[in-house]
Amino acid sequence: MPISFNEVPNAIRTPFVYVEIDGSQASTGPSIMPYKGLIFGQMISSGAATADEVVLVTSADKASQLFGQGSMLHRQFIKWFDNNPTTPVYAYPFEDPSGSNKATGSVTFGGTADVSGTLSLYIAGERIQVGVTSGDTMGAIATATVNAIQANKNLPVTAEVNGDTAEQVDITAKNAGPVGNEITIEFNVYDEETPGSINTTISAMSSGSGVPDFSDAWAALGDEHYNVWVTPYTDSATLTALESELEDRNSPLIQRDAVAFGAMSGTVSTLQTFGDGRNSRFVSIMATQQSVTPAYEFGAAYAAVAAYNLQIDPARPLQTLKLDGVIAPRPSKRYTQAERNILLFDGVASCLISAGNVVLIERAITMYQENALGADDTAYLDVNTIYTLSYLRYDFRNFFLTKFPRHKLANDGTKFGAGQAIITPKTAKAECIRRFIEWERIGLVENVDQFKNDLIVERNASDPNRLDFLLPPNIVNQARIFAAQIQYRL
Repeated sequence: MPISFNEVPNAIRTPFVYVEIDGSQASTGPSIMPYKGLIFGQMISSGAATADEVVLVTSADKASQLFGQGSMLHRQFIKWFDNNPTTPVYAYPFEDPSGSNKATGSVTFGGTADVSGTLSLYIAGERIQVGVTSGDTMGAIATATVNAIQANKNLPVTAEVNGDTAEQVDITAKNAGPVGNEITIEFNVYDEETPGSINTTISAMSSGSGVPDFSDAWAALGDEHYNVWVTPYTDSATLTALESELEDRNSPLIQRDAVAFGAMSGTVSTLQTFGDGRNSRFVSIMATQQSVTPAYEFGAAYAAVAAYNLQIDPARPLQTLKLDGVIAPRPSKRYTQAERNILLFDGVASCLISAGNVVLIERAITMYQENALGADDTAYLDVNTIYTLSYLRYDFRNFFLTKFPRHKLANDGTKFGAGQAIITPKTAKAECIRRFIEWERIGLVENVDQFKNDLIVERNASDPNRLDFLLPPNIVNQARIFAAQIQYRL
């Protein structure tokens, strides 16, 4: 019986019409690769979630319930959902590590309230307005500022009047750790003005210490595939742990491909030193240009935009895409084109500030810069390369697992009957070429003739049950730079 049935046996004599259903040939066209996000961060004690357990988050309000209002994770999810309400996203919540310290800062008021008006204080990029009446004492203004801060439960800080100095507002991060040092305190970010003769002295947030240990996180993730990770931590120990785990997950034996996205604030020199010290193809850290939006929130916005758009088309560049909810840095702190270009050669992704103070992705790159021998290498420079290759692998795997789930393997030229579930190297090679044409049609690869010439499909010399493939796709590039010379005539 040449046809390979899956369910109808040969040894049957009772009369009937036995019809089985086989869906192996039903799927046509390229696969749809589902994306899921994963945000690492800290919760506070009022959150209902269980620490160190992955949990699905469906809205910013849900994040507030799970992790505590104003917690690091809550604010990361606010930025994620501002930019991407569609991609399923999960959290891995940490408690503040033992022995850690919360960052603290302060605002001290001085001068004279000789006119009425409104103070515009920005904490973590959120405006807190405080009414001032002519004749108010500085202590009264400090108390009013505390009340305004405490009234906004979404803020990542708490506030109180200093016990010794009535004009001073002490500000404390809700979560412990160095991430709290990124919380900005500024007045008049836009065109506001401080009323009258009031002056302010800001002590920036500092002294936050203690980073969560990721050693228990990897087992908790299990075999679930999270394509886009968000890391609020950019310290060396954490990034090393992330890089090691991502190398494993992107390996051929696991294939749970992912890139960890984040952001970092600082001077060009600081970021240059940071970038030079790393070399991972699966981590992308964007320079915030000292935006008043904390870097851990900035990174969540960056990852959300990447997740939404790479799922649509992994090969299409992310440049010019807007980061909603992120405040542009002051003009004096913005990097020049030359400075951004320097950082792009040091493994640090860049953003651009457009008209209207809109923050856009300029170039999304990984931190990969050198090969194993220390030679400069651009093979994994762009995030698009990683995600395009991830899709090709996913689609190739799905296609063969679906179309040839229980086939026998034979040499080319074997005289088997029509309808037999047998695959040969020649058959497999033809399927690879057809698959490449599908990839070409959706704009992921180019140069089919080169693919045909370089494609190798052969039976393994040591294992007769194994078919080996050398797939040589030329993946499409991104239109990033246009150069022209106008050679005019008079």
